[in-house]
Amino acid sequence: MERRRRVDQALYAIVMEAYLHGVSTRKVDDLLKALGADTGISKSDVSRICADLDHEVGAFRDRDLSAMGYPYVFLDATYCKARVDHRVVSQAVVIAFGVAADGRREVLGFDVGDSENEAFWTGFLRSLKARGVGGVKLVISDAHTGLKKTIGVVFQGAAWQRRRVHFLRNVLSIIPRASQEMGASIIHTIFAEPDAEHVKAQF
Repeated sequence: MERRRRVDQALYAIVMEAYLHGVSTRKVDDLLKALGADTGISKSDVSRICADLDHEVGAFRDRDLSAMGYPYVFLDATYCKARVDHRVVSQAVVIAFGVAADGRREVLGFDVGDSENEAFWTGFLRSLKARGVGGVKLVISDAHTGLKKTIGVVFQGAAWQRRRVHFLRNVLSIIPRASQEMGASIIHTIFAEPDAEHVKAQF
């Protein structure tokens, strides 16, 4: 807790931090009681305290991105368990981050949906473009069919490249296990070379 900071604000900060890390309400309640808050905390209290987080996240997701161009855009997705309509279901969490001309990286946006289908990706990429993402020359992602098609439609003229980690994973899946370490080493060497001529010189 920071010095000269009101106790209630410090407790609110603890509750919000715990909420972000997925700590259960019961454990947060135990923590606050250990810190001297005799009354504890309820689920409704957690929701009320964390309401400000929704505003902060919303402001971040809707911020204008037109002030700077992002020649390189990376797209990725993962699946997480989330509570939807009183049920725990698998949800796709997609994220985009851009690399500016000066090399600075920035998270451009994220979204949550039922699956990584073409319609979902289309809506997500169009929202990025509507917020000012422009000057895209190269998009790096996995080889999801719907995503590749969407990239070509939303960011017309931009090249597409498969993410190295996915390429490496697919290559190693068809190499015998005993040779995978050597195969991975060769592939990493190829990617480290500045051009095709230097690659040829290695073999």
